[in-house]
Amino acid sequence: MTTARDLAELVRLPAALSVPGDALAGAVAAGGPDRRTLPLAASSVCLYWAGMALNDYADRDLDAVERPERPIPSGRVSPTTALRLAGGLTAAALGLAACGGRRALAVAVPLAGTVWAYDLLAKPTPLGPVLMGSARALDVLLGGSADPRRALPAAAALGAHTVAVTALSRGEVHGSTPAVAGAALATTGAVATAVVARGVRPRRLLPGLATAALAASYAATVGRAQAEAVRTPDAVTVRRATGTGIRGMVPLQAALVAGGGAVAAALALTVAGPVLRAAAKGISPT
Repeated sequence: MTTARDLAELVRLPAALSVPGDALAGAVAAGGPDRRTLPLAASSVCLYWAGMALNDYADRDLDAVERPERPIPSGRVSPTTALRLAGGLTAAALGLAACGGRRALAVAVPLAGTVWAYDLLAKPTPLGPVLMGSARALDVLLGGSADPRRALPAAAALGAHTVAVTALSRGEVHGSTPAVAGAALATTGAVATAVVARGVRPRRLLPGLATAALAASYAATVGRAQAEAVRTPDAVTVRRATGTGIRGMVPLQAALVAGGGAVAAALALTVAGPVLRAAAKGISPT
């Protein structure tokens, strides 16, 4: 019998804490959070969970060999249940996005399509990391759908980070290479530098300091794990770097929010980091 914990493992429940910051970063970049931000953040979470369920549905045969402990190959969740859950969560996500208006729904539809295309078609191909990065960028634009053009820099930063983490994550089972890990490390440095360059401006002392501190935290934490993967790109080290990269979304999002002038919101967002780290000890985010 499938339990609530089985479903929580299927959708990587705690990893969803890395998602609401996308909507917040997009909303701040587009002019500031408003009444639409909360339902749009909830829409993002539903799509993230849908993607995780769909990922395990698509990978069920491979997981039976490489990760038999996962919910589907272990027999705790049936493939049909996973697929239905993914469909239901996607429908819920689109319904929540509709609460944000026609512009939000116009972003949510291609975002949902990107999630499904990645899991069912593109994941094992060279386009996989690019499509995953596109999904994260669209997630930021969903939060910033009031003015997507202003949210583009934040979307690009989180999209680039996601491409690097996804490319490295392909070595979680059999290991990666120093070149792939090195590219991820270089991307982390470039993203952090770009965020600081955009967020630190004259006559904006507090937002600038907060942006610099949060971006440095992101670069140090994620970069250290990726540097270890450069030195030793075995499966264990790569899996650790991938988990750190997922958790690293939070300080990166917070740096972007602070750069937009919402320092209090950025500091509040950082609370998700320790919670995600603690929750990951019970349910793996990868």
